[in-house]
Amino acid sequence: MGSGRWGWIVPDGLWELARPLLPPARVRPQGGGVANIDDEAVFAAIIYVLVSGCAWRALPPCFGASKSTVHRRFAIWSRAGVWGRLHQKVLQLLDEEGLVDLSRAVLDSAHVRAKKGANTQVRAPWTGASQVPGCMSCPTRTDCPYASGSPRPTPTTARP
Repeated sequence: MGSGRWGWIVPDGLWELARPLLPPARVRPQGGGVANIDDEAVFAAIIYVLVSGCAWRALPPCFGASKSTVHRRFAIWSRAGVWGRLHQKVLQLLDEEGLVDLSRAVLDSAHVRAKKGANTQVRAPWTGASQVPGCMSCPTRTDCPYASGSPRPTPTTARP
């Protein structure tokens, strides 16, 4: 594995390749705010989640960054194209060292027609509008005391 502070999760040289690809940290024009978490620690936490397959909420605290910070930084870096550029850079370096042989690459795909297709007109029963009945005397459903499920008075008819 790698060496250094996060060598147990980040392979040698990967952080040095990734560092120049990261977008600059956002600076608040009014100043203040919370101190920025170290990019290297966040990068190691992201690699840990991607390699281990654990959920973001199960991220161990040893990285020194909150789960939401790591996930937010992952989203920012993804939108900035960091992961695609890092992948290209790693492939380029491996190719320069003669470790990539694309003469034996295989590409596979499948195209399957959906014969029945999806009926987009039908909504699932739990996604439609609420079917709470109102009553004639209430101007809106929010004013109706019976919209919450409380029992309604039994209608009666007047006898002559």
